[in-house]
Amino acid sequence: MRLPTPVVRLLAFTLASAALSSGAAAQRTEKPQLHGSHWIAVTGKPLGATAGAMIFQQGGNAVDAAAAMLAAVCTMWDTLACGGETQALIYDPVLKKVIGINALGVAPSGATAEFYRSRGMEFPPEFGPLAAVTPGTPGGLMTMLAEYGTMSLEQVLTPALQMAAEGYPMEAQLANTIESNKGRIKGWKYSPAVFLTHPGAAREAPQAGEIFKQADLAATFRKLIEAERAALRARKSRKEAIYAAQDRFYKGDIAEEIVRAVQEEGGLFTRSDLANWRVRIEEPVSTTYRGVTVYKLPFWQQGPALLQALNILENADLKGMGYNSAQYIHTVYQAMNLAFADRDFYYGDPYFAPEEPAAGLLSKAYAKQRWGMMSMDRNDASVRPGDPYPFQNGTNPFTSLLAQWSTTGPRPDTSSRVRTPQPSDDATFLDAFTRGTTSIQAADKNGWLVSITPSGGWVPAVIAGRTGIGLSQRAQSFVTRAEDGPFNVIEPGKRPRVTLTPTIALKDGEPWMAFSVQGGDTQDQDLLQFFLAMVEFGQTVQQAAEHPGFHSYQMRSSFGAHEARPGRIQLNERVPDWVRADLARRGYQAEFARWTSGPITAIWVDRAHGSLWGAASNFGEDHGIAW
Repeated sequence: MRLPTPVVRLLAFTLASAALSSGAAAQRTEKPQLHGSHWIAVTGKPLGATAGAMIFQQGGNAVDAAAAMLAAVCTMWDTLACGGETQALIYDPVLKKVIGINALGVAPSGATAEFYRSRGMEFPPEFGPLAAVTPGTPGGLMTMLAEYGTMSLEQVLTPALQMAAEGYPMEAQLANTIESNKGRIKGWKYSPAVFLTHPGAAREAPQAGEIFKQADLAATFRKLIEAERAALRARKSRKEAIYAAQDRFYKGDIAEEIVRAVQEEGGLFTRSDLANWRVRIEEPVSTTYRGVTVYKLPFWQQGPALLQALNILENADLKGMGYNSAQYIHTVYQAMNLAFADRDFYYGDPYFAPEEPAAGLLSKAYAKQRWGMMSMDRNDASVRPGDPYPFQNGTNPFTSLLAQWSTTGPRPDTSSRVRTPQPSDDATFLDAFTRGTTSIQAADKNGWLVSITPSGGWVPAVIAGRTGIGLSQRAQSFVTRAEDGPFNVIEPGKRPRVTLTPTIALKDGEPWMAFSVQGGDTQDQDLLQFFLAMVEFGQTVQQAAEHPGFHSYQMRSSFGAHEARPGRIQLNERVPDWVRADLARRGYQAEFARWTSGPITAIWVDRAHGSLWGAASNFGEDHGIAW
């Protein structure tokens, strides 16, 4: 019997709504679910995960394996290089606590707001030597290994050294990125010799599958290993020997060559900039949501925005709204915008004045106030930072700056010296907004859990002389005026507020999950939705990693001209017509994409069965190996 058309439509709507509400618990995934009982290694490239597996098979712990993966993906230029920055969270099962690793470089001597503005720059540039902060990843890798690993630096660097010295087959993604950026690469003295393996040919970049060697980088790795060996011969401990290698990088001949080359290219590094830089071992910040404690690094990166969003969403019945219903998307989108508006204004390097209002920003009472400000039916395209100071018994010193704030980004500059950046086209804006990096997760049967989001030095990168080290471009995340964020104005020795955001979660005081993602200003948007898919809707870690997510562009980009696109939302192509129509009625301008989860990597601890579950999204080339 044929049912009447209205009944068919009602039945279809009911079935679809039921699927949304259930979180699509039975959905199949495009990548297999990883299972292991001894260890799991997940990162942005298959060869990078193999490096981690090699270390695990040699008896290393999760920190050892994570360090090996970090060195390998830097060698592969997986949207980062060895001169970039590293930020990590580590769960130490001996101390039973989460530890933060802050290995972000700092603005060099002379890198003042006036320096850039006197050269007509509204912000530090996107590329080149004046975009560089001091290298952080080598120090971060060696500090993690020395303090929490078990192996020597030589052991964990061996896979990366082999890849640099003997070469590895380059994947198409990197090869094509080099070719498309060869014009900029040719503008720096030492970069063409590394990247353009066929100078003068029609295609100067490597071909996909070509064996790519990096002799200078291999020589730098060997110098670090030589320093460690010399210290061990002098009867230094494992830890002391690793720090001897770190000193050679930051205080010895490697540092000397980095500084010489950077200054030759017109950059600002000095020997003291590298010698005085330190990795900081930090206490993370955290919040609780539905019985799960989520940890992020402090306010020098955007991770606390996820915590703020969870505090706001704790006031909602997300499960009752139904997974990816119009009301769910609207509610989560608005909460993200409120949290990111605070990020744009209040986040910055906590080791520099002014002091961030951290307690107020993470206050549940402040989140309740922000929740009360949300429209439950219409998009607020003019969302603004709040005032967290009363929630820590303080008074906001920046009310005049708040009054000038605009969602759409920096106001035009009337100074005759400064060129006001022109609004970019959509493709350029989106490329900058979602600028990639990689992520690393590692876990072992003894309870070590590691989450890393390293970045910086992506192609096109300035190569620091004969070191093979690609320099960071992270200075562009600073601003040069207090009106654009009083906590993030560039100063020598200061860290920029970055988008890089590893995550560890505990449940009942025990390790529950490590997760992170690449993707610039979308990172904590993706991680928030991934987390909610598991906690609210019961999805497996792989299902959640492939979630049909959505993105807001109402926050200011951390890159380029620091623009925003109020009212815009990116939706997955699978979002049904009635949800699209409902969102349009609420004031959203929608665009659509096939893959919208972000390249999430994660490891979930299955305490009921004593096993580990790993995940790598279907978004990109992220890959995991388990045993």
